[in-house]
Amino acid sequence: MTNPHLTTDLDLDAITATGWAGRGDFTAAEFERAERFYAAMRVHDERLARVRADASSLIEGWTGHRPRDVGSFGTGLNLETSDLDLGIGYPVAEREVLLKALEGHARFLGERATRFSTTRLVFSFRVEGVEVDLSALTVEDFVVAGRMLDQIAASMTFEERVCHTWVKHLLRISGRLEEYAAWKLVTYRRFCPEFNWVPIPEKTGT
Repeated sequence: MTNPHLTTDLDLDAITATGWAGRGDFTAAEFERAERFYAAMRVHDERLARVRADASSLIEGWTGHRPRDVGSFGTGLNLETSDLDLGIGYPVAEREVLLKALEGHARFLGERATRFSTTRLVFSFRVEGVEVDLSALTVEDFVVAGRMLDQIAASMTFEERVCHTWVKHLLRISGRLEEYAAWKLVTYRRFCPEFNWVPIPEKTGT
């Protein structure tokens, strides 16, 4: 279903098929719209950073592991509807210990595929009305995720962040939710192909 109020010069079909959006895909007017939208998203940063700090302290207290932001806020690609996605590295052999440690603090959402034959445990809780998803990755996957996030931070340009966020916004308001969910992952795949991040199925807001 297409939003009748959607105005864009972009060929979303071509962009989603390609799996990336760059400045060359945008007219001057379209990039101006995208840049204004990206700036508007930044007004949420201060509050989300505060909530992330509080959530990180809670997680570290519950688990003994300091989390890292593995979601769209951490990469500067968040929308106004975004929740927070934090990750920790945790030994697979001790997952029962983790489940006990988080009991009464966070809702267990289940075990999800991550990359190759590995999985992550996913939990959810709220801080100041913001939903926080916690992924307990294998220790090895957490190292890979950290390397991926460092690569994104060092290599993804401001223009690429603007373009990516605008396309994500357009897909969401167009009701193209399957493509939207896939688009949220293209940055990870581009900067770290070895990390096969599989989304939480019921999530569409990050």
